[in-house]
Amino acid sequence: MSLHLQRDIDKLKREILQLGGMVEMAINNAIVAINNRRPELAESVFVGEKLINEKEVRIEEECLKILALHQPVAVDLRLIVVILKVNNDLERMGDFAVNVAKRAVFLSSQEPIPWPPEFTEQMSTAIISMVENSLEALVKLDVDLAHRVIAMDDDVDEVNRKMYIALQSLMENDSSTIERAISLLSTSRYLERIADLATNIAEDVIFMVEGEVIRHKTRDRFTR
Repeated sequence: MSLHLQRDIDKLKREILQLGGMVEMAINNAIVAINNRRPELAESVFVGEKLINEKEVRIEEECLKILALHQPVAVDLRLIVVILKVNNDLERMGDFAVNVAKRAVFLSSQEPIPWPPEFTEQMSTAIISMVENSLEALVKLDVDLAHRVIAMDDDVDEVNRKMYIALQSLMENDSSTIERAISLLSTSRYLERIADLATNIAEDVIFMVEGEVIRHKTRDRFTR
C-alpha cells in the first residue's frame, strides 16, 4: 500500500468513527427521550440530524475519491466497499433515531400507557450495545465480536413481537389508546430496524476480514 493510500484510508477510518459517535449519541438520546418522557433530548436529535447527513455525504465523497485516485485492490478495496455500506447504514440509523425522537415528543404530551418492561429494560440496552459493539468490531476487525452482535438481533426481534402483542391487546380493550399505542408500535419497529442495521455492520466486518458474505446465510438461519 502506498503512503498516500494509507494516509487517506486512516483519515477515512477516523471519519466513519466520528459519524458512528454522532449516530450513537442520537440513538441514546432518542431512547432516553422515549423511555423517560424527556422531549428536550428529542430536540437534540433533530439538531444533530443535519450534521449526520452532511458527514455521510463527505465520507461517501472521500470513498469515491480514493477509488478513483488509488484504485485499491484486495483487502483495501473490501475496506472501502464496507465503509461505503457502513456509512449508509449509520445515516439510516440516524433517520430512525429522528423518527423515535418524534414519537417521544408526541408521547410525552399524552397520558402514558403501559408497555412490556422488556421494551425499556432489554430492547433499549440490547440496541445500544449492538450499535457500540458493531462499531468496535469494525475498528478492531473483531470477527468474534461481530458474531456476538448478530446473535443479539434475535432478542430484539422477540421484544418487538411482545410489544405488538401487548399493544394490540391494549387497543382492542381500550380504543382511546389507539393513537398512543400506534406511536409506540412505530417506535419499537424503528428500534428493531436500528438493530438490523447494526447487524449489517457486523456482517460487513466479517466480509472485510474473511472475504465471506454471510448476510443471506444469517437471514436464512433466523427464518428457519
